Amino acid sequence: MPSSEFQLIEHYFSRLGALRSDVPLGVGDDCALLQVPPGQQLAVSIDTLVEGTHFLPGVDAESLGHKALAVNLSDLAAMGAAPAWVTLALTLPRVDEAWIEAFCRGFARLAARHQVQLVGGDTTRGPLSITVQVHGFVEPGRALRRDAARPGDLIYVTGTLGDAGLALLALQGGYDAGEHLAALQRRLDRPEPRLAEARALRDLASAAIDISDGLLADLGHICERSNVGATLQQAAIPLSAALAAYVRATADWSIPLAAGDDYELCLIVPADRQAAVEAVGQTLDIPLSLIGRIEAGGAIHCLDAAGNPIAVARGGYDHFRNP
Repeated sequence: MPSSEFQLIEHYFSRLGALRSDVPLGVGDDCALLQVPPGQQLAVSIDTLVEGTHFLPGVDAESLGHKALAVNLSDLAAMGAAPAWVTLALTLPRVDEAWIEAFCRGFARLAARHQVQLVGGDTTRGPLSITVQVHGFVEPGRALRRDAARPGDLIYVTGTLGDAGLALLALQGGYDAGEHLAALQRRLDRPEPRLAEARALRDLASAAIDISDGLLADLGHICERSNVGATLQQAAIPLSAALAAYVRATADWSIPLAAGDDYELCLIVPADRQAAVEAVGQTLDIPLSLIGRIEAGGAIHCLDAAGNPIAVARGGYDHFRNP
């Protein structure tokens, strides 16, 4: 077992992920040396996951390693950026070699799949928390931003919504998911960053965000930055079989509309690009669903199948408002 912080870094983290030619010097020195390719802008994002706030105590370490990287890669996807480098700061209550090995395995497999290299970080002792910073590349003028939505634009989402939120509800004893629990828990524990989908749609969309805090909350961020509103069609919200069963049983739409942790993409598309976007959607491995339209004004409305407004709290987790 490694007996010091430096041995821990050397043993587990010095060669984690892909090996990239744009990393002259990675883990092992005071700083990494990185080379941004010509004609590219650097996209950077950072997230911290804290035990008991962002993940349940005792969660599978390999899944946690995957998720710690996936939620950051999802931010790059939302910008239409290609991932490159990552740093990792890991606070551990103790050195548990089996736990660290499993965590690194989940992290490394996702990193290798997306050609990401770990280039630095830190380890320290304390309550379990994980901070990951990702770096990616995007050509000038081609990044997807939150401030470019305009009235008349169409609202699309990838995949299905609410699965992670329903998994959490079930794991906390609030719902019996039955045979669906394993699939739901995989959506919660091992989200898939929609990088390929974002790259395929980047030049057709005008704005985007990843759905980490719930559809209404995250679409609200786009509306706020763009000074617009939106109308959503409840019947168009894409649901998995498990979510459809839950909604039929409870009539509760708050999970697909306001629960977080799905890490799907919400994309805003000019109406004259609808045919082109839906043609690309046919080539994707996951559904791409048209769910609404951007409107003038600042409110978000959701309409039922009969066109009547429904009331759903915008939700979204806020660390300084939520307990």
